[in-house]
Amino acid sequence: MKACILSVSGPDLTAEEAAFLSEAKPWAIIVMGRSCVSKVQLKKLVEDIWEAIGRKCLIFIDQEGGRVARLKAPEWPVFPPADTYHKLYQADQDTGIEACRLGHTLMGLELSSLGIHADCSPVVDLTIPGAHDIIGDRAFGADAETVGILTNAALEGLTDAGVAGVIKHIPGHGRAKADSHEELPVVADGEAELAEDLQAFGAIKQAPMAMTAHILYPAFDTKEPATTSEYVISHVIRERIGFDGLLMSDDLGMKALGGPLSERAQRALKAGCDVVLHCAGFEKDRSVILDEMIEVANATPELTGKALERALSAEKASTHRKEFDVAAMQSRYDELMSQERVNV
Repeated sequence: MKACILSVSGPDLTAEEAAFLSEAKPWAIIVMGRSCVSKVQLKKLVEDIWEAIGRKCLIFIDQEGGRVARLKAPEWPVFPPADTYHKLYQADQDTGIEACRLGHTLMGLELSSLGIHADCSPVVDLTIPGAHDIIGDRAFGADAETVGILTNAALEGLTDAGVAGVIKHIPGHGRAKADSHEELPVVADGEAELAEDLQAFGAIKQAPMAMTAHILYPAFDTKEPATTSEYVISHVIRERIGFDGLLMSDDLGMKALGGPLSERAQRALKAGCDVVLHCAGFEKDRSVILDEMIEVANATPELTGKALERALSAEKASTHRKEFDVAAMQSRYDELMSQERVNV
């Protein structure tokens, strides 16, 4: 298995992609919005990916709720952004926690029914006044304690549904004043301010997976963003936060990182990421997307050692699906949401 998570270019698997996946054998695949048309179509795509790779690899998706949702209405139900649960929590803590957990269980059940057992969620970043709104309502609050409580509820909900969560964007994207999809943000806050962000991630450090932030933190490293910083990964993420799960890069195609994709992958892995992620989210041409996937795969080694152990552990985290009375759970969730007159 290659130390990468790759994507596919559309709603079906082309013959060229199938041949590539059969040879490259990436550890996992992420499906983007371009691949999510209908339940029947997406389930077939997942099965075709598994057949090409030769095993039931983890299939990832970005499904947070709110504006970050690859599965969209009317084919799939709509779930609210994290801030909605934060508002419920402010009104009544027990209601907010229960609604957050149930909402993520219901969302996770939608994913696992399709063969998708890994979700790039929950967001552990803090809401910071004056920061770029790329995080905004995706955050569960402005203080580490609240964020820790609600992100744990979200992670529990996903796990109950048989979906392994990916906490992001470690060690914290909330203070950024730029969108890392478009440029490299520089967070100039000192260690005293950043300690709050680290505390939030520390509260959910047991998560099976985490995604790095393409952000430069001069307080930690004056030259390299977190994704490619050996210091940030080893001393901040692994030691200070205490996260020991699988660490993946954010999308290599984002404009925050410079240089060829192959070099980006190598820099991230050398710094300490266990696997690299490439989505080709900016591309439309299917042949270009495939070419990018080939470049990343060719630049990544086989999964071995501690990285392989973490990858296998992350796979096991998606196998703990509980049995539910879904109708009763949906009814309870609707009741909790309506109590506060929250429009989802």
